[in-house]
Amino acid sequence: MQPATTTQPIGVMLVDDHQTMLWGLSRLIDGEQPRMKVVATANCCEDALERTGRFAPDVIVLDLDLGGRSALDILPMLLSNEVSRALILTGERSQQTLDLAVLRGARGVLHKDASAEQVLDAIERVHKGELCVDPQAMSRVFSELTAPRKPAKVNPEAARLASLTHKERQVIQAVVQGSGAPNKTLASRLFVTEHTFRNHLTSIYQKLGVANRLELYIYAIKHQLDAAAPH
Repeated sequence: MQPATTTQPIGVMLVDDHQTMLWGLSRLIDGEQPRMKVVATANCCEDALERTGRFAPDVIVLDLDLGGRSALDILPMLLSNEVSRALILTGERSQQTLDLAVLRGARGVLHKDASAEQVLDAIERVHKGELCVDPQAMSRVFSELTAPRKPAKVNPEAARLASLTHKERQVIQAVVQGSGAPNKTLASRLFVTEHTFRNHLTSIYQKLGVANRLELYIYAIKHQLDAAAPH
């Protein structure tokens, strides 16, 4: 019989597009209860955002390549709840990409050939607020953060944003706040038909250079288009 513990287990969310990897990591981490447990899994960017919002995990173990999409795009949003911390567990070898993950908020970086003990130790350390990044990477990141800033250039997105109509900004706000709701539901909230709503989306995609609702969501958060549209 294990002694009673007053501490809550570390809540871990696993994000990887390979089911075998998710299964293996889940067994590994749940085998460490009550020290830590899996509270959610996701295999794409949309699921990762939705489940982070729902479960607010302590540590997100995140693969960078999710079905051909880069998790770097959503990393700041995954960490915006001020609760979750990210541990990158990836097959990516590009130092520039891994450094960028740290610059965007990741507390640790491990390659997928890391041992089970290394993964468990990194989860615990990241949860405690420690950094699990090799010294060379930290040196590069520190140099990047302290380098003199070049004068800001004119925002190339300004013309795109200015081209949006009031109704299109309302549609973007509905998409961001809709948490994956279908177009028909979002259209009803704006008191327009689903056909009209789709036409607005097509126009928005063309103006902003995005291909779908996930890319629009990421673009909207990045450029703060989720605020209420001005009257």
